[in-house]
Amino acid sequence: MKGVVFIGESRTELREFPDPQPGPRDVILEIKASGMCGTDLKGYREPFIPGVVRGGIKRSMEPVIAEHEPCGIVVELGSAVTGREARIGQRVIDFHYDGCGVCRHCMAGWRQMCADGAVVFGSVAHGAHAPYMKVPVESLVTLPDELSFETGAAIACGTGTAFGALQRLSLHGDETIAVFGQGPVGLSVTQLAHAMGARVIALDISPERRQLAAELGADVVLDPMADDPVQAIRDLTHGEGAEKTLDASSSAQARAQAVRATRAWGACCYVGEGGEVTLEVSPDLLRRQVTLIGSWTFSNVGLADCARFVADRGVDVDRLFTHRWKLDQAEEAYQLFDQQKTGKGVFLPAS
Repeated sequence: MKGVVFIGESRTELREFPDPQPGPRDVILEIKASGMCGTDLKGYREPFIPGVVRGGIKRSMEPVIAEHEPCGIVVELGSAVTGREARIGQRVIDFHYDGCGVCRHCMAGWRQMCADGAVVFGSVAHGAHAPYMKVPVESLVTLPDELSFETGAAIACGTGTAFGALQRLSLHGDETIAVFGQGPVGLSVTQLAHAMGARVIALDISPERRQLAAELGADVVLDPMADDPVQAIRDLTHGEGAEKTLDASSSAQARAQAVRATRAWGACCYVGEGGEVTLEVSPDLLRRQVTLIGSWTFSNVGLADCARFVADRGVDVDRLFTHRWKLDQAEEAYQLFDQQKTGKGVFLPAS
């Protein structure tokens, strides 16, 4: 089979790989949809250095099949997989991490925090930009019948990450949330927060992404380059600031603004990966009793909860997708995605 790999310095290749064979506790998925995640841009842009550790995750020695937003159908079972765990034809989302399975993080469903080191599909092991993918049976989450495979791929990382962050923020329907950055994760935050009944202020420097945010439920969209965003948010909230804020941009300036736009006793969540931020601890945090939270993806239970929420509330996650691609269009797809002006992209390997 052919799979897309990142070879570094903003280049991709479509390479030939053997069809995957399941181990005793594995299943083989036929990939129906494989999303594009903003965190992959780092591996796409930078030189490929075998075995290097980035963000606590060790890279493979050779480029592996890219991407970690898999959704598809179970087509083959390992010899030790029982019918209660998986069945042929089952529609599933894959929780894209593996670990030792016995440490306290793994036992709680947080395999990405495994004490022995996590395996991340698409980074250390083969990912989803291919027709088939081998995954541990424990990583499967059933895709509700009401949801498309594209929606499942979004939930597998970007939308699931947004849902996990909103859960950590304990967002209430009578609150205002300001969302800095309207890439795929920020747009998902906007869409889910709207579905939860909150008032959403969406900020992004891209007019295309601000328009998408408005279409997905933002009550107000702001260009942070046009005016002081902190003052603008305070003006929209009777001078107090938003009860909840979230940064999905990874911009140092936006991160500081998100904290300063949070009202007294409110909470700010950082979701965007990498980078730095400088804060004045006393005026920005301590003397306003502001809670600062870091949120990294979700547990396997949280992934299932997100899928159920989207299905029960009828959230049209497919609207996040502005582009659909075939595997042989990977070069064009990632060049466009790297401009960070579009919504979410998805690969449909069978098309």
